[in-house]
Amino acid sequence: MKDEKQQDPETRARSVALRLLARREHSRQELFLKLRQRKIEPDVIDTVLDEYEAEGWLDDQRFADVFTRQRMDMGYGPVRILAELQQRGVHQSPECLNEVSEEYWCELAARLRERRFGLAPVNDDLAEKLRQARFLARRGFSSSQVEKALGVRDLDELSF
Repeated sequence: MKDEKQQDPETRARSVALRLLARREHSRQELFLKLRQRKIEPDVIDTVLDEYEAEGWLDDQRFADVFTRQRMDMGYGPVRILAELQQRGVHQSPECLNEVSEEYWCELAARLRERRFGLAPVNDDLAEKLRQARFLARRGFSSSQVEKALGVRDLDELSF
């Protein structure tokens, strides 16, 4: 770490960026902010990140694809995934997200509901219906996906 302080700014930026990218994919914005936190000048950061993009080491589309698949595996819906991507500086929807059907999202929401609350009918209990709907909405499912998931009585009969 002491050597890092003595290096010229561009070498230091390259070293830190490469170390961060070796751990996991990052968006350009994330990497920029992390380098900025380390007191590296913005023009140096832009130069290094431009080079890394040209080399293919930094790619927002690849980051978005990996990030989206991870979030889907964790049970998050499309609304939240897109919002989190935008927070990380990716403003276009990744292809893997566009390929997923509405039925898949409804099934994912229903499975999440079943795991968390069970599939007991909630039509007669407004407070419970709202509680479950808020949970699914926080996870990033659209109102139509939430409504369909709340109507599911048996996972074996899923057909939207």
